[in-house]
Amino acid sequence: MTQYGFFFDQGRCYGCKACSVACKDWNDIGPGPEKWMSVYMWETGAFPNVSIGMLAFNCGHCDNPVCVSACEHSAIFKEEKYGAVLVDRDLCEGDRNCFDACPYGAPKFASDEPGTKMSKCTMCIDRLEKGKLPECVASCPMRALDFGPVDELVEKYGDCRQIETMPSPEATSPNWIAKAKPPKEQLIPYDAEKAVKLTKPRNAAGDVYSDYQNLTDFDGQVIAQTELRMKNATVAEVMARTASDQG
Repeated sequence: MTQYGFFFDQGRCYGCKACSVACKDWNDIGPGPEKWMSVYMWETGAFPNVSIGMLAFNCGHCDNPVCVSACEHSAIFKEEKYGAVLVDRDLCEGDRNCFDACPYGAPKFASDEPGTKMSKCTMCIDRLEKGKLPECVASCPMRALDFGPVDELVEKYGDCRQIETMPSPEATSPNWIAKAKPPKEQLIPYDAEKAVKLTKPRNAAGDVYSDYQNLTDFDGQVIAQTELRMKNATVAEVMARTASDQG
């Protein structure tokens, strides 16, 4: 068996979610939390050092898929040709043991109703059999995604399998390669305090903000997501963490 996998370039991704929408369209998945390809978005820092994090992740199709061993109904298996981890929905009982085991939250559910069957990324085997790329990879306008034999991906991009605060790859050995975004750098020098003073009175009805702290100190309700969290157990959590309801 030649093990296939995915590559993700964080520095190229700008969170358009074309991959997530295209995945739903190709696999005939309705709107909602059943997102086989999930795009996570979060913010860190404060003015003038603000950063937005992006992560597009579907499934690691791991060498040691803990979801397989966690399923008491033998509904999840690793197929031989591409190394894809798949689910037989006819055997699935919806007990969510697979979700509890998976550190990446790759098993997906259409609702919170007990017994809802699991679904997940199939590696687009139907497309692979026709010599095509997975739909998410083919749809990315920034070419932030790639796909192929893992050995070739490692040779081309390196062997990084964890970025930001993702779970450690040691337990499952995911077939997912990544390139972390480069450190943020200031391309055009400017005086941050002077910028604050210049923009403060730009509202015709009065000042836009009262003082510098308005731009640097926030309460917990202002920024929706301040950290990457891939494992989300409820419909509401999934929709909030993937930052958009359109997919």
